[in-house]
Amino acid sequence: MGERLFGTDGVRGIANKELTPLLAYRLGRAGAHVLSENHRRPTIVVGRDTRISGDMLEAALIAGICSTGANVLKVGIVPTPAVAYLTRHFGADAGVVISASHNPVEYNGIKFFNSEGFKLPDAMEDEIEALLEDCDDRIKSPTGPEVGKVFSEDGICPYAEFIKSIANRDFTGIKIALDCANGAAYKIAPLVFRELGAEVFVINDCPDGCNINVNCGSTNPEVISRFMREVRADVGLSFDGDADRLIACDENGEIIDGDHIMAICADYMKSRGILKNDTVVATVMSNMGFEVALKNRGIKTLRTKVGDRYVLEEMLKGGYNLGGEQSGHIIFLDHNTTGDGILTAVKLLSVMAESGKPMSELRNIMKVYPQVLVNVKVKNKSGYIENRKIKEAIEEAEALLGENGRVVVRPSGTEPLIRVMVEGEDEKVINELALRLADVIREELS
Repeated sequence: MGERLFGTDGVRGIANKELTPLLAYRLGRAGAHVLSENHRRPTIVVGRDTRISGDMLEAALIAGICSTGANVLKVGIVPTPAVAYLTRHFGADAGVVISASHNPVEYNGIKFFNSEGFKLPDAMEDEIEALLEDCDDRIKSPTGPEVGKVFSEDGICPYAEFIKSIANRDFTGIKIALDCANGAAYKIAPLVFRELGAEVFVINDCPDGCNINVNCGSTNPEVISRFMREVRADVGLSFDGDADRLIACDENGEIIDGDHIMAICADYMKSRGILKNDTVVATVMSNMGFEVALKNRGIKTLRTKVGDRYVLEEMLKGGYNLGGEQSGHIIFLDHNTTGDGILTAVKLLSVMAESGKPMSELRNIMKVYPQVLVNVKVKNKSGYIENRKIKEAIEEAEALLGENGRVVVRPSGTEPLIRVMVEGEDEKVINELALRLADVIREELS
């Protein structure tokens, strides 16, 4: 089938062009077969975000699942991490979410969870992919009463109760501004924080199928920064389209990214003896200032490739309970098996409420080193690995920075981009180096 279909976060593509209803149907058949081979009539939870293509792909995916004899629990529009939780809550054999997270509306995706709510390992995804071309021949197609059925369940209430149970206190007296990205958080996030006692102000909570992530949400943090200053909130919380990531801001509108959030929560958890092995797992994209701040507090940082699945793998391997990404995917493994924006927000606000400190003071836990990120659109993402000129340009940049900076060049897991990140003490120098690297990559690969 050429390039691997599954990326770092499931199968993604432009809906009805790359991710077609036929492909969704086949993924439903193959996924149901691989994830539930030992069960005569397995049950699979299916949820989605607010994209207009969600109806189309959900119908096709469910048809594929039911055609194998498996039953479906439709939980409606819920965050991606809610599907991971609800799979465990309902005792289902697997879960599937239809979402392209922070990507534009024309994209959509299909991501599988196993019965424990974990994303699938590469080997299992490869097994599903291998079945796609001849799934009608290799997978059973029962008839009569053996065909699968569809049941509808409320996914919001049980997930909201789960999230509220994690808060160690209520948030009475705290004014919160929310940006729901016109996505999966639009109902549940305001509900959770109001029921926890906060005064809540909300924007981008009116999805129309086409406005998900459009000039809003965690990829546009200036929106929540501006809004929370308008309403004079104590903290701003911004989610992406499927609410698996969080970007916050303090009462002055200053951005609090995933690195800040992890540092704040790690320091709190260590002080209470609940940070396992005094270690946080981050990716190569986390700021150098994050690592320095944790080291000064006796906390070790482990780095992985970009992608919360790789963070999770390292957490499971080493027995750690906190990890995440600068982009706001944070995993609290004591509570959920994937990045969870609303859960992360509850954890962050719990630290604020218990400490009695304003978010601006908590934010000062780390000094941010200047960091420049340039995205280069290319035709062949893997071409940079063996390209001599690109390798020489990277080595030259690293030599110039020495021990006072870093260079990270990597392909996007979901888009035709090479991402160039340069970090160091001198902002002018790193800007020049990043643009120089981007020009070399563009010339060589475009």
